[in-house]
Amino acid sequence: MPHFDNFEKKVDEENDIYPTTSIAHGEQRRASVSDAVFGEITEGGPNYRAVGWKGTTVLMLKTQIGLGVLSIPQVFDSLGLIPGIICLLVVGVMTTWSDYIVGRFKLRHADVYGIDDVGRKLFGRIGYEIFGITFALYVIFISGSAMLGIATALNAISSHGTCTAVFVAVAAMIGFMFGSIQTLERVSWLAWVGIVSILTAILTLTISVGVQDRPAAAPQTGPWQSDYKLFKSPSTADAFASLSSIVFAYAGTPAFFNIAAEMRDPRHYTRSLAICQGTMTAVYITVGCVVYCYCGSFVASPALGSAGKTMKKVCYGIALPGLIVTTMLYVHLSAKYFFIRFLRGSKHLTQNTVVHWVTWISCTAGNTIIAYIIASAIPVFGGLVALVGALLGTLMSLQPMGCMWLYDHWHEGKTKKSTRWMFMVGWCIFIIVAGWFLTIAGTYGSIVGIIDSYKASGGSSAWTCADNSNSS
Repeated sequence: MPHFDNFEKKVDEENDIYPTTSIAHGEQRRASVSDAVFGEITEGGPNYRAVGWKGTTVLMLKTQIGLGVLSIPQVFDSLGLIPGIICLLVVGVMTTWSDYIVGRFKLRHADVYGIDDVGRKLFGRIGYEIFGITFALYVIFISGSAMLGIATALNAISSHGTCTAVFVAVAAMIGFMFGSIQTLERVSWLAWVGIVSILTAILTLTISVGVQDRPAAAPQTGPWQSDYKLFKSPSTADAFASLSSIVFAYAGTPAFFNIAAEMRDPRHYTRSLAICQGTMTAVYITVGCVVYCYCGSFVASPALGSAGKTMKKVCYGIALPGLIVTTMLYVHLSAKYFFIRFLRGSKHLTQNTVVHWVTWISCTAGNTIIAYIIASAIPVFGGLVALVGALLGTLMSLQPMGCMWLYDHWHEGKTKKSTRWMFMVGWCIFIIVAGWFLTIAGTYGSIVGIIDSYKASGGSSAWTCADNSNSS
């Protein structure tokens, strides 16, 4: 984009808040400095601006790559292989542009911490409250989903060793303990473990379905051949639900504001984003194509159950650290939103005072409890999470970013309506309209899925002891 190089240099000079001096063993000592979001940061308090570009990359990856990637084969089964890949690439381009705009907007507006601050700039106090509430609900529901993912893994590994409600409670306690780590810079080290864990589990699954004679859900006697289709004709509700699943797989966008706010050098945001999105898209396409082509309509969802009981235990065992890190990260992000809202502008935000710690632990504990209740108490949880992903995830990942570009660049058209400006205005309008379409259509598809689930099984009970791992 024109003029951004000089602008970024100016912004980075203004926000270069971490002058450091080298000391023994290569460590760094930071001075007492001021940040537009966190205020005065002293050496004795937590360092909220210490995430490097590598840490940023892995945090971006971990907010998006989880069990969501394992729904991609099911999406291809619904849409057909070729339409599935096309839809995935289109959504990938749209969300990557949205993610890019997050970094640009942060450079232009140093006082923005989260998407709620964006809402204030775009629509005033009403926008601040609506965007903030929507973000909080979204990340809390993802936290609950991740807790249920841990419970599913523990059920699979232990062959349903105890009541599922117990496993969910264990997941909540783990999420609270690790989610209470103060800064994303410290969390990023665990995120490396999480992303390696998830990618290894996915690779193991992909190899397993490739070398086995047939998937676990297929008939185990007689000849068998994969019935995958290049094109399919799904119902309207199934197609919309599949699109929603793809968007949800890319819907870490609202969390990118919070990650960018804790970066040491915001100029490296785009570098991290390019690596993240490129890696994610390659993984999604590879896993989706291989698993679906080998399993066909017998693919399990989540796909970790597609390779049989033994490999299911192995894959879930490998993926468990990744599921724990996902839970930890989203508990942290949801708690950090409330924490900064409560203490912003106060010395307690960046100093290890009693008020600081009481507020922080209260936020992590409160969000953990709410996520635990959601994970345990709401029937048809999978359908409800899909509904929240469609209703909140899409709303947080597309429409605001189109508005953000227009907010920063609309004035340029008053002096000269260049071809580039008119194209970008058209693109932003497309993103906003497409975002609302995906929100409404995905919500419709998810509601139909919930209704169908109730018709088939009557729903699931709250605080159930039943095994929630895939039966294959």
